[in-house]
Amino acid sequence: MSQGKRVGIIGAGNVGATVAYSLAMLGSCHEIILRDNKIDVAKGKALDMSQAASAVRSHTVVSVAEEMSDLVDCDVVVVTAGSPRLPGMSRDDLLMINAKITKEVVEGIAKYSPQAIIIMVSNPLDAMTYVALKESGFDRSRVIGMAGILDSSRMAAFIQEKLGYGGGQIRASVMGGHGDDMVPLPRYSTVAGVPLSDVLTQSEIEEIVDRTRHGGAEIVGYLKTGSAYYAPAKAAAIMVDAILKDTKQIHPCAVCLEGEYGYNDVVSGVPVMLGAKGAEKIIEVTLDDKESAMFAQSCKSVEGLINTLKSNNFFEGE
Repeated sequence: MSQGKRVGIIGAGNVGATVAYSLAMLGSCHEIILRDNKIDVAKGKALDMSQAASAVRSHTVVSVAEEMSDLVDCDVVVVTAGSPRLPGMSRDDLLMINAKITKEVVEGIAKYSPQAIIIMVSNPLDAMTYVALKESGFDRSRVIGMAGILDSSRMAAFIQEKLGYGGGQIRASVMGGHGDDMVPLPRYSTVAGVPLSDVLTQSEIEEIVDRTRHGGAEIVGYLKTGSAYYAPAKAAAIMVDAILKDTKQIHPCAVCLEGEYGYNDVVSGVPVMLGAKGAEKIIEVTLDDKESAMFAQSCKSVEGLINTLKSNNFFEGE
């Protein structure tokens, strides 16, 4: 990777802009380049963030790519671009619309930043990560979906709320696809190393698991006109930071499985080691029968989305 670290962010809406702001405050990279169809809005946000970076004496500069060709030689590109689900729109409609947007964006990334690591944030997350992988031609280690860190942080926040203590010491674990079929793993979740089952009752744990699965919808219910962006953006920024700093830390991320956990050609959230080369290692944790069944259902849901894309002849040459 080059030393003058450059991060591209495609989509300067709430999530994309908050990723940029978080990275600028950390001083994680030398340059952040925003790309959005609303160029003036992106310019305004970039100027505002550059001034915020100056306030905290961060060296990060935030600029705007007016054309895709301006998004060159990025080390990491975060993709948040996509359409929200509008009234009367089916999930399949949304899938096809966002797949087309992702395809166009990823073709640009592959052309102008061919060495980049792509972090997908657009929904439906697992399917869009699959599209990005196929359309980029990149190795699977360089196309990673952001979901597991977000879902795990939601579960950790709910555990802290339930307990009333342990903030900052809670390690929650969530695998599987980013949706209602995600797989929260209480067995691998701890408070300062203490198993969750030692501090909460089974019914309390089940309540937390259910709330985690619907954590995004709960926020949408309150906001009415939008969805969560602080936690999703911070989760993506954590991934970018781990890659740029080559930390080799383990985070739950969405990657294409090639035999791991017994699955092939499907994207799902699993623990991975993040470093300068992206998802450098996939960690296979032992799942019991119940967890394996939930993971299977989660993979099946994602396979359904991928099959919808294939049946619509989305992928050329298939």
